[in-house]
Amino acid sequence: MQEIVNPEHLPANSKLFSLEEAVGIRNRPEYHTQKIVLTNGCFDLLHPGHLFFLRNAAKLGDQLWIALNGDVSVQKIKGPKRPILPEAFRAYSLAALDCVSGLFIFQSSRLDAEIQAFKPDVYAKAGDYSIKTLDGREKHALQLVGSRIEFLPFLAGFSTTDLIARICEAT
Repeated sequence: MQEIVNPEHLPANSKLFSLEEAVGIRNRPEYHTQKIVLTNGCFDLLHPGHLFFLRNAAKLGDQLWIALNGDVSVQKIKGPKRPILPEAFRAYSLAALDCVSGLFIFQSSRLDAEIQAFKPDVYAKAGDYSIKTLDGREKHALQLVGSRIEFLPFLAGFSTTDLIARICEAT
């Protein structure tokens, strides 16, 4: 199996920020008049389902920001064989999308602290989530900062787990 290229070989990612930098941008006066949308996810193998969701999430406001689950976070959620692509590659792919304004990486399994720091106007999740299945700490953080929660339809037939299985069957 071929070794994945070292992330240092990627061009600079002008849309990738630390949480502190993202919060600083969010707190700029010109952002106070804009509706900022936040979503999060692993986005391990970017596929049409992700693209459909992200394009629709971007329509909910003026800017779409992504809190990207870092490698440690993905392993906590998905297991030791994930992610397939390291966080730097996933961030680079997401930053290439015109609908994405910025992103930051987080390593915890939950996003509550990042929500409280970033204070999005709208929080978007795919339709496989509901208010009942949303993590209680994240829901509480969204309520504290006054974020509107939107659940968007997802494009049926696409899942990273299924895609990985298909790739394994093809080899």
